[in-house]
Amino acid sequence: MRMSRQDAAQNRTRVVRTAGEMFREHGYDGVGIAALMQAAGLTNGAFYKQFASKEALLAEATEDALARNAEAWETVLQEAEGDPLAAVARWYLSKPHLSHRGLGCTYATLGAEAPRHEVPVREAFDAGLRKTLSQIAEAAAETGTPASEAAAIRLLSRLVGALVLARAVSDPALAQDILTANANAEDTP
Repeated sequence: MRMSRQDAAQNRTRVVRTAGEMFREHGYDGVGIAALMQAAGLTNGAFYKQFASKEALLAEATEDALARNAEAWETVLQEAEGDPLAAVARWYLSKPHLSHRGLGCTYATLGAEAPRHEVPVREAFDAGLRKTLSQIAEAAAETGTPASEAAAIRLLSRLVGALVLARAVSDPALAQDILTANANAEDTP
């Protein structure tokens, strides 16, 4: 039975979303095609009908995951009461975000792996990073804070670095100390 274009598009979206979660949870190289397709509820053959290669999927899944990250940032920034940058820092450096790599920040889970992959993966990071920095600068400007690119880069780097370190340690108290110290920092842009 032949699949409709709509069904094929839905299947592709399901594979991309599943891949994004699995890559964030296990790393790019920690997920094979067979496990990915099984998790998406499809056959291995369906993968090769949808994607030219695993690298092509890496780039598309990264782009999608970063777009979803941007949507989450936008929601937090828009719903923040008071200082939106302080609100995003508290949200980003929270216990739930610490505990859920697969649904969390793509920068913190895959940023260190991206340089080992083809240019389209890094280009997805370029575009995602520019979007997030723009969101931070716009939020800073709305609060009357000077919205420099350098300040936005510092804030994002601090948040991502803190999350990476908090996830890396085995001591939950130390992980919480890392999150708290960075969520409450006064040097937001």
